[in-house]
Amino acid sequence: MSNICHDMENWAVQSPEEPGFHAVVTPDKSSCKEAWIYRLNLNKGDSHTLKSGRLEMHPVLCEGAAVLSGNSALEGVRLEKYDSFYIPGETDVIITAQEDCFFYVAAAVCEGYGEIFVRKFDPSLPIGDIHQIHGEGTGRREVMFTLAPQDKASRLLCGFTWGGEGTWTSWPPHQHEADLEEVYCYFDMPKPHFGFHISYLKSADVEEVMAHPVHTGTCVQAPCGYHPTVASPGTQNTYLWVLAGFSHEQRRYDLAVLDPARDGLAVNTPAFRTVKAE
Repeated sequence: MSNICHDMENWAVQSPEEPGFHAVVTPDKSSCKEAWIYRLNLNKGDSHTLKSGRLEMHPVLCEGAAVLSGNSALEGVRLEKYDSFYIPGETDVIITAQEDCFFYVAAAVCEGYGEIFVRKFDPSLPIGDIHQIHGEGTGRREVMFTLAPQDKASRLLCGFTWGGEGTWTSWPPHQHEADLEEVYCYFDMPKPHFGFHISYLKSADVEEVMAHPVHTGTCVQAPCGYHPTVASPGTQNTYLWVLAGFSHEQRRYDLAVLDPARDGLAVNTPAFRTVKAE
C-alpha cells in the first residue's frame, strides 16, 4: 500500500474563513492526486472571476446568495443556498455576492467531456436519480446529487449528504480506492457542533483507525481506505462529497466496495437498552 495511505493523520484540512479564493486540497500538497478542493468566500458586493483552465470546476454554494455574469450560458443566473453549477475546462465566469457567500469548488482534470449547467436545489424532488435515501436505522441519511452520473462531466461526481442527529453516515463503510478518490467537505456544522470522520485501511480494523473531528470548513480526504462518519448528539453531519475518478471511464457511482466485516451489522437496534435485574 502506498505511503499516501499511511498518512491518515494529515488527511483533514481546515479551510480558511477569510475572504478570497483559497486552495484547500491540491495534488501538489495533498494526499489526493485527482481531486482539487477550493473555498471561495465573498463579502456582499464583492466579485471573483473563476477561471477553470485545464480543470473542470463545480462550485457549490453553502451559504449566501450570488449572481453569475461574464459567460453567455450563465449570464444573470442567481444562486441561493445549496445551488450549484458546472463549467468544463477553459471557461471563465464572474461570481458576484449578493449576500456574504461561502462556496466549495470541486475540480478535477478536464478530459474534454462536460457541458455548462446549473442545478437549483429542490428539496421537493421525489426519490430517484437526484434525491436519494441511503442506509437504514442509525445509518440512514439523505443524499442530493449536485453533479450526477447522468450529467456530462469528465471525472467529477458530487452531492450533499445529511445524516441524522447523532447518527452515522457512509455506513456500512466503503472504499473505492481502485477507481476514485473522495473528499468530504463539511458545512452547516458551526461549533460547538462537531462530528468525527473515521478513516481506516483494513477490513474489520479497530486498532489502526484515525478519527478526525469535523465541523464547518473541515475537508477530509479519502485517497484510499474506508471512511464512515458519526455525529455528536444534537449534530447532523452535513457535507459535500466530491468523487474524482482516475479516468473518465471510472467516473461511476457503482464502484464502492463495502467492508465485508461490517456489511450487515445491525444499525436499526435501539440506541439504549434497559437492563433489568433477574
